[in-house]
Amino acid sequence: MTSLEDQLNLAAEKLVTTLARLELMLATAESCTGGLLGKVITDVSGSSAVYERGFITYANQAKIEMLGVERNQLLQHGAVSEEVAAAMASGAIQHSGANVAFSTTGIAGPGGGTVEKPVGTVCFGWQVSDKLNTSTQHFDGNRDEVRHRACIYLIEQTLGALE
Repeated sequence: MTSLEDQLNLAAEKLVTTLARLELMLATAESCTGGLLGKVITDVSGSSAVYERGFITYANQAKIEMLGVERNQLLQHGAVSEEVAAAMASGAIQHSGANVAFSTTGIAGPGGGTVEKPVGTVCFGWQVSDKLNTSTQHFDGNRDEVRHRACIYLIEQTLGALE
């Protein structure tokens, strides 16, 4: 059985290859994954041709300042919401030279969960040109496993939108 790390590395390789073939540039906007997406993408040889920049916006203020997320969105929906994930992905496109972007915001644990948003809840946004998608998923596992599963899921969803 393939480890989560191996699965993530394979997904990143496929993403870089696909972006290169389509001549597209990627920007990432990460909260709960804390730069893991940027790391695995830049681990792939040739990623500099397709990876424009990454935003690590762990704090709400960073989401506002770096990605243009509206304070009202954070107050109304909370940082862990599809609305904020969508704003993060759109903001990554607006604040970069990329035409593909994706975002993560969630609760990786072990603490921080609530009844409405338990540990393992991750909200995603992925945008290819003008087409924006969002999703909320719940992942089991420890902090590291949640983050790896979230990255794999988001790369797979983005690949689906590109194909």
